[in-house]
Amino acid sequence: MKFTIYPAIDMRGGKCVRLLQGDYDKETVYGDSPFEMAKTFADEGAEWIHMVDLDGARDGRRVNDKFVIQAAQELGVNIQIGGGIRSEEDINHYLDNGVTRVIIGSIAVSNPEFAEEMVRKYGAKIAIGLDAKNGFVATHGWLNTSEVSAVELGKRFADAGAETFIFTDIATDGTLAGPNVEATRQLALETGKSVIASGGVSSLDDLAALRQLSDDGVSGAIVGKAIYEGRFSVKSALEAGSV
Repeated sequence: MKFTIYPAIDMRGGKCVRLLQGDYDKETVYGDSPFEMAKTFADEGAEWIHMVDLDGARDGRRVNDKFVIQAAQELGVNIQIGGGIRSEEDINHYLDNGVTRVIIGSIAVSNPEFAEEMVRKYGAKIAIGLDAKNGFVATHGWLNTSEVSAVELGKRFADAGAETFIFTDIATDGTLAGPNVEATRQLALETGKSVIASGGVSSLDDLAALRQLSDDGVSGAIVGKAIYEGRFSVKSALEAGSV
C-alpha cells in the first residue's frame, strides 16, 4: 500500500492555526492565508493537502470553505477537507468544486445512518474521521466525547463500505510527542481498511515508524505542527514517506 504524506492546514478566522489537543483557547497562528500556505506545500511537491475548517467543526456549518475551494481549483493537487460537514449539500458543495475527498466526523456519531448512506453513495470520495479521546470518539471540534469507541465505529463504517479512515489521538495532537502508532495500527487491522494517522508526528522517525505499518493498512500521515515549527520540511517528509 502506498504511504502518503498529508501536510495539514487548520483554518480559524481565515488564518492558518494549530490548536493544542484541540483546545480552542490554546491556538498558535502560523499564517494569514490558508491558500498561500497550501500553495507553498504544493510547490514543495505535496500531492495531497489536508484542510480543516475549525470554525466549521465548532459551529456546525461551513465557514472557511472559500480557501479550500480556491486551493482545489487552482493548485492541481488533491484536497481533503473536514470540519463543519453536516449535510449532503455540504458534501456536494466541496466535491462539485474540485475537492477530492470529504471527511465526515461528528455526524458519523450523531447521525450514523445518514453517514452510512453518504458512504454508500459517494464511495472513496468520503473518509470517516475518528478523533479519539481515551479510545472514545470526540465530536463537534472535540468539545464533546461520545460513548462510542473508535474501533467500534470504524468497524460499523467498514461494513458500510468506507475505504478510508483518518484517526486522531487527541492526546497527542499538537504536542509533537509522537503519534499513537499502536492505536492507529489496531484500527487498521480491526477494520481491514486504509487508515491515515493524525496527531503527534514530530520527526522523520515518526513517519518511518508509521510507514513500516503500511502492510497492516496504515496508508499515510497528516503532518502539521512539526512542519510549522521547522522540525522538517514537506520535501523531506515526502522523501521519508516514499523510502
